Amino acid sequence: MKVQEISVSTDERYQLVSITSEVREAVRNSDVDEGICVISSTHTTAAVTVNEDYDRDVPRDLAAACRAFLEKLDVRFDHMEGNSDSHFLTSLFGQSQTLLVRNGEPDLGRWQGVFLAEFDGPRQRTVRVAVY
Repeated sequence: MKVQEISVSTDERYQLVSITSEVREAVRNSDVDEGICVISSTHTTAAVTVNEDYDRDVPRDLAAACRAFLEKLDVRFDHMEGNSDSHFLTSLFGQSQTLLVRNGEPDLGRWQGVFLAEFDGPRQRTVRVAVY
């Protein structure tokens, strides 16, 4: 198994940042032709998700939907750091994604991409990509 780290800078509290090209590069550098790729956030307030990576409105719309969803919740968060909403969203999205590797490439559909989903930004984040 080969593990590579991707550094991601975010600018907003809720933001989806495409890391598709970095994941593709990590898979290519692994020299694995057929296998599995796991993309994992090392943070409790940032997730990894797969979604459309063609239309730039999609990541912005998803971030806006997260904000709207949280505004509609009738819940009181007690965490003293004030970022329980970020922990909640990370749990909903999930901290990792698993992709097949086919012909030395991550097996993504035509419009799909991999995103770091930031829920407590702006921050500097680390994503690990394991290929085997």
